[in-house]
Amino acid sequence: MVYWSTMKVALVYDRVNKWGGAERVLLALNKLFPNAPLFTSVYHKERAPWAEVFDIKTSFLQKIPFAKTRHEFFPYLMPAAFENFSFDEYDLVISVTSEAAKGVITKPTTKHICYCLTPTRYLWSGYDNYFSNKTLKTLTKPVVSSLRKWDKVAANRPDMMIAISKEVQDRIKNYYGRDSMIIYPPLGLDLKTEKQTAKRTKPYFLVVSRLVPYKRIDLAIDALSELGLPLKVIGAGSLEKKLKSKAGKNIEFLNNLTDEELVDYYKGCEALIFPGVEDFGLVMAEAHKFGKPVIAFAGGGALDIVVEGKTGYFFNQQTKESLVEAMNRFGSYTFDPQVIMKQAEKFSIDNFKKNFQSVVNKLF
Repeated sequence: MVYWSTMKVALVYDRVNKWGGAERVLLALNKLFPNAPLFTSVYHKERAPWAEVFDIKTSFLQKIPFAKTRHEFFPYLMPAAFENFSFDEYDLVISVTSEAAKGVITKPTTKHICYCLTPTRYLWSGYDNYFSNKTLKTLTKPVVSSLRKWDKVAANRPDMMIAISKEVQDRIKNYYGRDSMIIYPPLGLDLKTEKQTAKRTKPYFLVVSRLVPYKRIDLAIDALSELGLPLKVIGAGSLEKKLKSKAGKNIEFLNNLTDEELVDYYKGCEALIFPGVEDFGLVMAEAHKFGKPVIAFAGGGALDIVVEGKTGYFFNQQTKESLVEAMNRFGSYTFDPQVIMKQAEKFSIDNFKKNFQSVVNKLF
């Protein structure tokens, strides 16, 4: 039996300087363990107002110029940043990580659960994308080799590994040689939306994403520009100007929306288009929450979320032609919003908390 009221818990996260799906996981864990401090490499208060609920403890990197905003310049210091923390006074450490936070060192009597967002992407599954420049790849080879060795050692320190999807579970097995269980991350938009109705607009399809290369938003832009179908793209990123330059007049770009505005766009769309391979892909679960189908590439976390023919359907190649063919099939499907919303319940914050509590109880 776990005595939750007396158990001392610490949370660990790679860095606190942005907002996204992982940060929502931390807030869900905060509801389970409201007194748990949050250990991290760097903390940027202005970029992470969501973190004010935590007692945040930073590493020595916090004092290094530019580390708070350009952490990607310091990968070789991340192992030391987390190994230097002490957790001797804690009963349980929970690391939420896609990089180095899993490498914290704990004594045998302290349990460590790693909630793995993905094995370090720039070292493993995304290596060729991050180091596409041959000169950069050659120059960084010794550092990458050293970090890979450390990363494998670090991945064997937690007592238990939890993956966010089947895709991540397979990566953990492939790169780290470890078994893991799956607990899906909680839905982000935890709003009372049942009585809200979408503004009446002309039919449109929707993309909600950061506009960066691996998200493959270019496929949606190219396909719907060719078809002339209305598309609203919500998000920002390094490819924004490039994507706007190639988009047809039928495509509208939006940014800096409130959660309430985003909900309205979800509820008003015909379907969400998801062309990338994602570790999980929380926006697909969000679309399902509002009864909206998803047209997704058949890979990554989409396979955990979308039920073929019932809550959406897949296209099998990451090409414009494959997505065009999928879009042409849209009218032949009939989707029941109630069935779609039922699927979204798998990813509720209540389910997340219940499943995490069960894991902690078993571990102790």
